[in-house]
Amino acid sequence: MRVLERLEELYAIGGGPGANRPHPSPAEDEAHRLVAAWLEEGGLDVAVDVDGNLFGHVQGSDLRTCHVWVGSHLDTVPQGGRFDGALGVVAAIEAVERVGVGAVVAFRGEEVGCIGSRALVARGGLPRAFLELHVEQGPVLADRDSPLGVVTGIVGYARGELVVEGRAGHAGTTPMVGRADAIVAAATEVLRIRDAALAIPEGVATVGQLDVEPGGVNVIPSRVRMSVDVRAPDVERLNELIREVGFEPTQRSEPVPLGGPARLALRAAIEAGGVDLVELPSGAGHDAGVLAAAGVDAAMLFVRSLNDGVSHSPDELSSPEDIELAVEVLTDALRRLEDERLAPTPL
Repeated sequence: MRVLERLEELYAIGGGPGANRPHPSPAEDEAHRLVAAWLEEGGLDVAVDVDGNLFGHVQGSDLRTCHVWVGSHLDTVPQGGRFDGALGVVAAIEAVERVGVGAVVAFRGEEVGCIGSRALVARGGLPRAFLELHVEQGPVLADRDSPLGVVTGIVGYARGELVVEGRAGHAGTTPMVGRADAIVAAATEVLRIRDAALAIPEGVATVGQLDVEPGGVNVIPSRVRMSVDVRAPDVERLNELIREVGFEPTQRSEPVPLGGPARLALRAAIEAGGVDLVELPSGAGHDAGVLAAAGVDAAMLFVRSLNDGVSHSPDELSSPEDIELAVEVLTDALRRLEDERLAPTPL
């Protein structure tokens, strides 16, 4: 299968272990040059914008008037997986070549804040619709024994910190009874934050960093600063989670619903293929969310992740059978969106 062969070629760029094409890097540049060559081989016109985003569109067409763009990103986290981002680009090439319409796009810097797609949105000239195929990066589809899922929206997130105060003391001479150990109190807070997320459907919360003062191995901690990251599929649940955790966000990104004709086209393509329809939110950010927030009719198709849904890791895995099915559904959805655009308007 050409998609799998191309994924292996991209995976080899940058050296291992894992995929190593961070933004910005010579490895990301090399990946873009390789994909540009594939676009030319497929008979597509190639263009690169001022921010390095790569496009391939049907010869004789105008990128600015292409109704549907299909794609993802080529950059990776250090020691990432072979499918994250890259699958969406090579699958897009297949879909556009098979249907003969639309444009392929490979965005820059998705892993560091969707740099390429955000720059594009700031300039304007966006398509009417955008389709993105991506590995799920989680275990939901595997748990439901479903190869594919249609994304309902990109979750919103809020980030900040909590501070727990205690009292420093000698680790050997201060009795356990009566200690004011800040890290013990912080441990209780971490469990409270976990329980707050468990009480809100599809809410998640993570404490990823702890800064312990004074930081001596033989000193009872007097102060702990801990990071807080909370996420939820809609504004109501995000606000509730922020209230329950009890912190003031210093960063916030609103949830972005994915709907409209593009999502309906993916649903119809899945059902036409005889696959049970599973819909789920995305807990991670994606270029599709950036475009959707800017008013583009964006939709995402997830393919099942194996190995307990691990991602951002060399252990990331999706089966050849699931990938082939995903490419077929993506192609069908592109065809449906184009047919819908060309359908005569009822009198």
